[in-house]
Amino acid sequence: WLKRKATRALHADPSWKRADHCRGAMSSTLIWECIKGNSSFIRKSTNMPIMSAEKGNLCGLNSFKFSALANSKVCDVSSTKKGSNETIILTTRHSKASRAHRPGSMLLQSGLKKHTKKGLAQVKKATEGSFCRRDLLELAEKKYQKVKTSFKKKKVVFKSRRATK
Repeated sequence: WLKRKATRALHADPSWKRADHCRGAMSSTLIWECIKGNSSFIRKSTNMPIMSAEKGNLCGLNSFKFSALANSKVCDVSSTKKGSNETIILTTRHSKASRAHRPGSMLLQSGLKKHTKKGLAQVKKATEGSFCRRDLLELAEKKYQKVKTSFKKKKVVFKSRRATK
């Protein structure tokens, strides 16, 4: 009966539902210390910084600032292609603490508009407006611009072999 009473007291406290409890009460710095050198996403090469291939990593660098595994708040801008359609995608972390143990549903992906003014407003709202990662706002806007310009195709110009005189 004492054990049942203790578990009821634990569940009566709303603080046990936080994301820290679901992650096993480990801090983000402890998680980073565990994965910074031993991760399946690390890509090393000579004369280059250590890169990371994890989803949600804005710059692709293996650092605490950009890591989607160690941080509780994530912001990333990327592109996907389905057939001939190219889309700009904003990746954020799910706000529910119960999703912390489910890698498949941990990250949320939402589409961004291709119109520059509206797309940048969406990025600003997702980072600065929702108190997500204000420090990554400038980098996310720059990456949005780069992804958008990567969609532009060069026009193929055919030159006639016969020179017009």
